[in-house]
Amino acid sequence: MHSLQCSNRWSGPKAEEVSLVTAHGIGHHRLCMTRLICNIWSRIVIVEGIMGSGKSTTVLRIADRLKTSGVSVLGITEGTSPHPIRFDWDLPWADMPATQLAKSAAARWGAYANSASMSESITVVDGQFFHGNFTSLFLLDADIALIRGYVHDVVAAIKPLRPLLIYFHQDDVDRAIRTIATERGDAWVTYQVNWKLASPYAVRHGLAGLEGLIELYRDYRQLTDGSTRIWISRRSASRTQERNGRSMKRPLIPS
Repeated sequence: MHSLQCSNRWSGPKAEEVSLVTAHGIGHHRLCMTRLICNIWSRIVIVEGIMGSGKSTTVLRIADRLKTSGVSVLGITEGTSPHPIRFDWDLPWADMPATQLAKSAAARWGAYANSASMSESITVVDGQFFHGNFTSLFLLDADIALIRGYVHDVVAAIKPLRPLLIYFHQDDVDRAIRTIATERGDAWVTYQVNWKLASPYAVRHGLAGLEGLIELYRDYRQLTDGSTRIWISRRSASRTQERNGRSMKRPLIPS
């Protein structure tokens, strides 16, 4: 069973400045999410999750529903070129200082936020809060304090846009990666392995092959789970929720 949980409740323009929706599993909550977006008055919606979570599909469907409702919207998928948010670089891993990447990527977010603040459109974007330059910082084996500082900088830059983060949380990373590997084939797996497992983080941990890619994403998912705390740092991260017929109280994002 899939579950959809929200970090707060919204009531139009007086809603929280930042909002979070966490969907467990590969759920299909697009209609519900579209209604939430309209109620939150967000100017930017970011759809996140590991590979195969359905980010691009969700971005396109949300954008389509908003357009159908008469809302001006800009959908940005990973393949958009030139990409208006992602800081692209073409250097060997060893030649890209993590501090330079964090600074440049945060600046790109800031520039986009300034531009979006003058637009009437809602931006719906595939990744880029995690999937993008955050991932590159992780692969560069950047210090955790640098990564957290980068996330803080991005949140601060987009806060005036009342951002909404939709986070597809994969409970079983092993199954998720194997499923997408089967769907996309050996050439895709080889590309992912040759690229990501040549990174400083993967080399330091001795990761290799599909098993190494899965282990890499287990570590990555832990980092993204923890980093969502920064998104809701002004709020209590725990709430009472109903799940599988039982009421429980636990942190919204695992420690």
